[in-house]
Amino acid sequence: MRELNVVGVRVELPSNQPIVLLKEVDGDRYLPIWIGAVEATAIAYEQQGVKPARPLTHDLLRDILQALKQPLRAVEIVEMRDNIFYAELIIGEGVRVSARPSDSIALALRVGAPIRCADQVLTEAAIVIPDEQEDEVEKFREFLEQVRPEDFAG
Repeated sequence: MRELNVVGVRVELPSNQPIVLLKEVDGDRYLPIWIGAVEATAIAYEQQGVKPARPLTHDLLRDILQALKQPLRAVEIVEMRDNIFYAELIIGEGVRVSARPSDSIALALRVGAPIRCADQVLTEAAIVIPDEQEDEVEKFREFLEQVRPEDFAG
């Protein structure tokens, strides 16, 4: 397993499909995962420090785990099958719960849990961005500073 950081979310054009981009902590590979608009909004809210008046689903999950005194230890992206990513939440003393990566990432951001990915998944799906394309990653980060969570709505 390799640890990943969330670079951010954006909308891929012309399909208007949200994407979350993860990067290896100790490497140069990026893992793009296409996600739903609701999950993109949840991730963007957390990254931008937006606190909704009422808890979103991922806030509710965080609060339930806290109330049960069962911390989220990690999120692991464990498999990719037919271009679909599969993740597991590692809760408490090693309980594993299957979850979509997008929901898992939104929850991990809320509790500060590490996000990891199986080496095989990175080998199959990760991309290396050459140095000359690092400008594009910087533009992506600049875009993230400008985008609002509402931009991901329907």
